[in-house]
Amino acid sequence: MTDKHIWFITGAGRGLGVDLARAALAAGHAVVATGRDPLKVAAAIGGHADLSTLKLDVTRPLDAAAAVEGAVERFGRINVLVNNAGDFQAGFFEELSTEQVRSQVETLLFGPMNVTRAVLPTMRRQRSGLLLNISSTAGIAGGMFCTAYAAAKFGLEGWTESLAPEVAPFGIRTMLVEPGFFRTELLTAESTTFAEPRIEDCADRSQATVDAGRFMSGKQSGDPVKRAEAIVRLAALEEPSARFAAGADAVQTLEAKAQALLAQAELHRDLSVSLAYGTAGPSRAHVGPPSRSLASRSV
Repeated sequence: MTDKHIWFITGAGRGLGVDLARAALAAGHAVVATGRDPLKVAAAIGGHADLSTLKLDVTRPLDAAAAVEGAVERFGRINVLVNNAGDFQAGFFEELSTEQVRSQVETLLFGPMNVTRAVLPTMRRQRSGLLLNISSTAGIAGGMFCTAYAAAKFGLEGWTESLAPEVAPFGIRTMLVEPGFFRTELLTAESTTFAEPRIEDCADRSQATVDAGRFMSGKQSGDPVKRAEAIVRLAALEEPSARFAAGADAVQTLEAKAQALLAQAELHRDLSVSLAYGTAGPSRAHVGPPSRSLASRSV
């Protein structure tokens, strides 16, 4: 690969997709920016000689194949694929419809799979490439009102981890980006759909959560331009990290989850390791609630 890389970005009509396209272009790379409306994508990013905008609905495999073909026809290769397109189906699980949950998983998990499946033959021929999947702190630690979103992002994390050793022999690397809260359009009406409130038991908490989300929109602490520039810088490394916690709050989320997993592994350790054939069961003293010192480690 030369220093000038070809970036293929999904969901490039707003938010992180726009910021990444601009940052990659500013760094001297070429960008294939895709979205359901390529005219909107072009208007959002602005004109540039090394920019190509193409139509792509990530939920449609034929769209993915056509967009990849167009990118290779224009630039000859794809060095960095950014699976960024997404939305947010927010709400308590019981109030989210089956259609909303399926739509969330279709966009956030099957969408990246569709595009990656279309790009991989090109990267294998090149014997190089980076698959950069935009996840979320919700893909590390679930939370209230994020059942559908977290389910899709947890799936994205597991798929990416499993895909990494499959493609590594071809010189293809993977990187997961877990952003915290950034001042983007995720919580706007264009990106977020709130579940229709239907359950009286949930009404007060549901409304309070919706109000908090709307109040937070546009006031998040993270700088989206700095985030995009950091991702472009990391993507240029010969060996990109498997994960990038984007934001101080993201670092805290990963640290807390790691500590919680260690505490949970320790909680019934004797019982866990006794489950193999031929091992003695644990003493009753080791079965039950954690000690005070262990409980204090839980987060």
